[in-house]
Amino acid sequence: MLPLRYTFFAALLVLATSFASAQTAKKSGRVSTPAPTGAPLIKADIGAFPDKTERLDLFLLIGQSNMKGRGFMPEKAKNDPRIIMMHLPSDGWFNARHPLHLTGDAKTFKGHDNAGVGSGLMFAEKIAEASEGSRIGLIPAARGGTKIAQWSEKSALYTNAIRKVKLALEQGPAGKTKLRGVLWLQGEGDSNEEKIPLYADALSDLVDRLRADLADPTLPFIAATIGELVEKANSGHKRKINEILLDLPNQKPHTACVDARDVKGHIGDGTHYDTTAMEEIGRRFAKQLLELEKK
Repeated sequence: MLPLRYTFFAALLVLATSFASAQTAKKSGRVSTPAPTGAPLIKADIGAFPDKTERLDLFLLIGQSNMKGRGFMPEKAKNDPRIIMMHLPSDGWFNARHPLHLTGDAKTFKGHDNAGVGSGLMFAEKIAEASEGSRIGLIPAARGGTKIAQWSEKSALYTNAIRKVKLALEQGPAGKTKLRGVLWLQGEGDSNEEKIPLYADALSDLVDRLRADLADPTLPFIAATIGELVEKANSGHKRKINEILLDLPNQKPHTACVDARDVKGHIGDGTHYDTTAMEEIGRRFAKQLLELEKK
């Protein structure tokens, strides 16, 4: 084992390198999220309930990079056994921590991409606070850069998301496990003249297919507006996508939309929300779900 002073200096070197890389990327217009550090993921038993929990509520997280999350991660990982996550590559269950959309190995993080802090964990914390007896299971399935057409029927992303939900429902305690809702944050990939006219129908179709394929005609579906973070050439297109997203509750029952147009924090690229912004959107996702369930 290395002496403590060497371990300390090695950690400092990693942090300095990550900071320098981020600054270089920022100057070039591309900002990279540092890889996760610290302890490996902690395995969770989906079939057992921690203290004071008696049911498992599942949530599917889908969309593109801002659902996946690019915010810089906290130094200390969360470790609340009431909130668990399905590991993206392996389908294994672990105590939830950032990044929820971990593409790398659960022990070493080898193979990690640019996933960082998203809205899902803060959402889960707020739902757990408001839902006595609930254990929260998050099913991350977002993919950066995707267009809504890539979530169409029989697409690889869509079919894999459905598979993951059905697997989780089978793995959870019988009679005490349910899919409580779907969170959707996507639209940047469709914010152009050609695709905007198709977006409303595609979004409606997505909601209908999820409910049909998961055998729940009233499955809550919570969308969020996409970021209007800085003025760009396509800012008007993003506003049009947001008009469609905000209108979703008028078009489909048991749906809601988080209005996050006032949330402006980003990681330096004008596209991806920073950690503070992502956590605020997570709070708003939770508020919308809880209000929807009261109706």
